[in-house]
Amino acid sequence: MAHYRSFEDLEVYKNATTFCDAIWDIIINTPLQKDYKLREQINGSSGSIMDNIAEGFGRGGNKEFIMFLSFSRGSCAETKSQLLRVKNRNHITVELYTELNSKAENLIEQLSKFINYLKKSNRKGPKFD
Repeated sequence: MAHYRSFEDLEVYKNATTFCDAIWDIIINTPLQKDYKLREQINGSSGSIMDNIAEGFGRGGNKEFIMFLSFSRGSCAETKSQLLRVKNRNHITVELYTELNSKAENLIEQLSKFINYLKKSNRKGPKFD
């Protein structure tokens, strides 16, 4: 793994940001915008995916980073559950749901692989390489 100076350099962070942006797009462009409670829940959980990666990176040690990556993975699973409600309430199409659900699954897999990498890594410092 390359040497990372910032969480913004991490591929998993970039993907989490893209996913969060896709959720925001459905919030502002579908009837979800009027389903206030669900809108706020999915906006928060999708944002937590990227925010926890950033916070964990900023903590400076592998153990805390792993813990925050685990929180991020949990937020991604939460977003998947909320996406199902968004689909079931007919705010989005089945096709869009399938696409976003697949992106969430890929993020969960990517986070899991990164967690496993860090658990096996001899590096314990803040640069995670």
